[in-house]
Amino acid sequence: MRLSELSARNLRDRLDSDGLVLCSGPFKFRIFAPIESVAQGLQLLYADYPLGAPGEFVDFNVVLERSTGIRRWWCTQVNFCYNGAYPFLPLPLGHAYPLLEWAMNWCVSTQANHYLTLHAAVIEQGGCAVIMPAPPGSGKSTLCAGLISRGWRLLSDELALISLTDQLISPLGRPVSLKNESIEVIQSFDRGAVMNPLTHDTSKGTVTHIKVPGQQVNRMQERARARWVIFPKYVPNADAELSPRSKAGSMLELARNSFNYMVLGLTGFEVLTDVITAADCYDFTYSRLEDAVTVFDTLVKGQGS
Repeated sequence: MRLSELSARNLRDRLDSDGLVLCSGPFKFRIFAPIESVAQGLQLLYADYPLGAPGEFVDFNVVLERSTGIRRWWCTQVNFCYNGAYPFLPLPLGHAYPLLEWAMNWCVSTQANHYLTLHAAVIEQGGCAVIMPAPPGSGKSTLCAGLISRGWRLLSDELALISLTDQLISPLGRPVSLKNESIEVIQSFDRGAVMNPLTHDTSKGTVTHIKVPGQQVNRMQERARARWVIFPKYVPNADAELSPRSKAGSMLELARNSFNYMVLGLTGFEVLTDVITAADCYDFTYSRLEDAVTVFDTLVKGQGS
């Protein structure tokens, strides 16, 4: 069963009572959130995603609840609760939907230690995956959104989940997060992009999320092997250019971008070494998405020749 098969009433009933069991890549989330903006966001962005049965085992329970403190009398807030703990500060109720996405990322990045987890976008085409780690403001998510609108498959825009046994990357396939100027860039670049309503004045500025194409959601169980590790950086008025970088430096940077490299110890080192050994590593500067798409498509054509 897919979320689109639920009526709006049934969706809200599940969020209010037994929880909505949502399947995303290798994980199942049970979501409790009696909040209208969350129901609307899920209905828009997750329509194509499979659902689990209300009572089945899940990996993570995600609870969003209205705060009950004295502030509720002049500013209604929302809290994320995980196993009785509150890892985040309360946020305004209007920030509930992006809080849900951030909470789901937090669950995976802090608990899923059966993967080597990197803070990176991952896309795939022709059986070849690109890992794109980058700090905030580098244009990673903008580039990721632009590429999936031109035929690349999204594995994740935030978390690379690398198997500890065979180094294949498991897709999460969740909506792509955009903020501030990137929103208008993608609206102009992809007129068909489906976006959630904007949320203003968050800790990241103005944010939204983009719906993943349904045919890509249907491939969430198809893993991929990294062929390239590319560090993107948006530079105004720059030409799109790939510059080779050392594998040693790339491995160090990936380790710094990992959530659990130190937790995994020797296993993390060995997995990351295997990934870097099999991949070509580049820095990438760009300013125009069309040019960036051309460069990435050329990579794949060269791989097949």
